[in-house]
Amino acid sequence: MTTTELTKKDMLLDSLNELDFSNEPQFSQDLRTNAKKALENLEFPTSKTEYWKYTRIGKIINKTYGIQHEVSDSNIDISSYLIPELDANIVVLVNGFFRTDLSQIETGKGLEISSLKNAITKEDAFIKDHLGEIAKAEKELFIALNTLCFTDGVYIDLNKNAVIEKPIHIINITNSNNLISNTRTIVKAHDNSSVKIIESFVNLQGEESFTNNVSELFLNPNSNVEYNKIQNKEGESYQISTEQIYQRKDSNFTINTITLQGTLVRNNLNIEVHGEGCETNLNGIYLGKEKNHTDNHTVVDHLKPNCNSNEVYKGILDDNSVGVFNGKVFVRPDAQKTNAFQQNNNILLTDNAVINSKPELEIYADDVKCSHGSTTGQLDEEAIFYLQARGVSKRSAINMMITAFVKDALDNVSIPTLKDYIDIKIEKILGN
Repeated sequence: MTTTELTKKDMLLDSLNELDFSNEPQFSQDLRTNAKKALENLEFPTSKTEYWKYTRIGKIINKTYGIQHEVSDSNIDISSYLIPELDANIVVLVNGFFRTDLSQIETGKGLEISSLKNAITKEDAFIKDHLGEIAKAEKELFIALNTLCFTDGVYIDLNKNAVIEKPIHIINITNSNNLISNTRTIVKAHDNSSVKIIESFVNLQGEESFTNNVSELFLNPNSNVEYNKIQNKEGESYQISTEQIYQRKDSNFTINTITLQGTLVRNNLNIEVHGEGCETNLNGIYLGKEKNHTDNHTVVDHLKPNCNSNEVYKGILDDNSVGVFNGKVFVRPDAQKTNAFQQNNNILLTDNAVINSKPELEIYADDVKCSHGSTTGQLDEEAIFYLQARGVSKRSAINMMITAFVKDALDNVSIPTLKDYIDIKIEKILGN
């Protein structure tokens, strides 16, 4: 590791030196100590790092950040961050801390939602045994950084046979400038349970921030989890987001990643399919404007037979924006009868927009059905002219075609009000 890289890492860690975790139980302190040791052996990725080939993180690591200690400010207005007409459990985090006073939670009937910090303090048995189990600090620098420095987060605990009808909406708000925020989300879905989660990331316009969040989702047999991630951070904002999912027999997991805004956004999605009969759906929509950079990296690792995975990512890139898609599917020797589909399609609205697309399959079994593909193009000018000839404005014609283009990437969003909200946001952002 070069001196320059050491200096950058030291500078980033110096931003977090004021954090004090000495009052935490021993198991949590041990986890953080191991993460600190892992950081000593991990380097910041560069363009020579294959996994980060198309994404340079200098904009993130060359800056100096501050932290915010836990505060309560009842003057924060969350109304603009809510999804209209959505009846949901509302969980609010501000600058990395769970805010009970701003949250609106109804628990019971097999559901518990709590601050991750409180669950650690109480030495919850599941947290004690599984925190950091699948998001391994030694594998990736930003996971290690989060494990060392996460200030708080959300713990969602579903009991056996719990079917939760009301969605859970986690709102991560950044409202301070030059702030670094590390948060953690843990989901335990017990046998035969079901839940729908929305996690949105927002900030005040014009304020610069870096969010490094990690989520660990554990799906027990026959559980069903739909996870919707909405990234909509304005101004100079940077986000690295990691989801680690562990699926057991007959579980069903769907993730919908919607990136609406962000100066630099990197999504690392890693799914381990450890049981037979699992269903896995990955869907993504990413918008690019100005010089925004969005990078989606996905891994689906099929380890057991008779499972299906479907992956559809759609990108719409305008101005000088850059998009990256790298999706990899592993089919291990024991994963016979696997069906795995992967598709990435992109529309470039200008000649200066760029997409780097790399769908991959790595198959070690012989009785499987797998396919992958990628397309990049521009909107059909003849179709736009056809719509204009029938009285539709050019902007409306473009929006209609984009809506049709992203439709199948939204098919697995099962919450109607959320789907409408996403449609409106896409039209508004691309219309500006």
